[in-house]
Amino acid sequence: MGKLLLFILLIAAAAAAWLWYSINHPYQGFGPQGVFVEIPHGSSSRSVARLLERKGVVRSSVAFELYARRHSHRSPQAGEYFFDHATSAHDVFWKLANGQIFEQPFTVREGETMFDIARDLEAGNFMPATDFLRAAKDPTLIHEIAPQAATLEGFLFPATYHLSRHPSATALTADMVRKFKEEWTAVTSAASAGDKMTASGAFTEATPPDSSPAVNNPPPRTPSPRPVAAVVTLASLVERETPKAEERPLVAGVFENRLHKNMLLQCDPTVIYALEQQGRYNGTISTADLHIDSPYNSYTHTGLPPGPIGNPGEASLRAAYQPANTNYLYFVANTQGGHFFSATLAEHNNNVIKYRRLLAADQASNR
Repeated sequence: MGKLLLFILLIAAAAAAWLWYSINHPYQGFGPQGVFVEIPHGSSSRSVARLLERKGVVRSSVAFELYARRHSHRSPQAGEYFFDHATSAHDVFWKLANGQIFEQPFTVREGETMFDIARDLEAGNFMPATDFLRAAKDPTLIHEIAPQAATLEGFLFPATYHLSRHPSATALTADMVRKFKEEWTAVTSAASAGDKMTASGAFTEATPPDSSPAVNNPPPRTPSPRPVAAVVTLASLVERETPKAEERPLVAGVFENRLHKNMLLQCDPTVIYALEQQGRYNGTISTADLHIDSPYNSYTHTGLPPGPIGNPGEASLRAAYQPANTNYLYFVANTQGGHFFSATLAEHNNNVIKYRRLLAADQASNR
């Protein structure tokens, strides 16, 4: 009887040692390239354990299942997981229980169009460009804030998103629109808070409206009364015109002034967008392109384009919502990444001459 008890104890000790080893000792039964494991919704601990053993992620499905049952208050979360090195079953379980699914960063840059985003997604092997464009051309997600919008262009907020290997296009556009709405709320709330500060006299020392933009910042107008879609459209023009955040309120102010005077905006990026819509943009625009037949062509149509020409970031949204209070009507590049601003055509023509001289000097110095 004593020998039997001893034998049973030895068996129990060996089983405990095996279980401890199987749970705590790293194991890799897959190749150096790593392995993906897809955990379906509603999977039992047993089915997950068998799947992990079959994929070579854990040494023993029995040991993994026993460990999972011991922690029955937690369970593996559905999703796709990636394993690229030897890992203990203990760590595998908690990776699944904490839902640490495989994700890759995907960045939407400020000013990118939905066509740019679609191409980037396809280049990154996330999804076909056509899938994303199909989702982006459905404006249902923004119907309550932009009922006349034809697509989601302008509302696909520039940010870094963390995507699975095969993300859903509709889920991705929903995330982008949700992020836009969060940022839009922040922009409008900040503007409202600024108005209250102005009313209390906090900005009584503001610089006069037409001071030099390179040194001073003209005070903002009151928030734009335009519909959300119109503000986003204006912001998309501002985004494409200048990379300098400090210039964006001035550019928005120029466009606002031209709109008020019913002047053509003459914004090159609108022509580029019109060409891209027609599949004709090759990286440059010609004089002939300025006459392209499109409602987006701001050289032939007054007012704002019928919709955004890209997806603006927070700084451009803020600038379009509260443009600078200035009398500028023109701007031209200054070869330093910024612009010369002017209130009259004569000043503008002089700035154009100045720009050409600077450009010629830069080209000569680079020879």
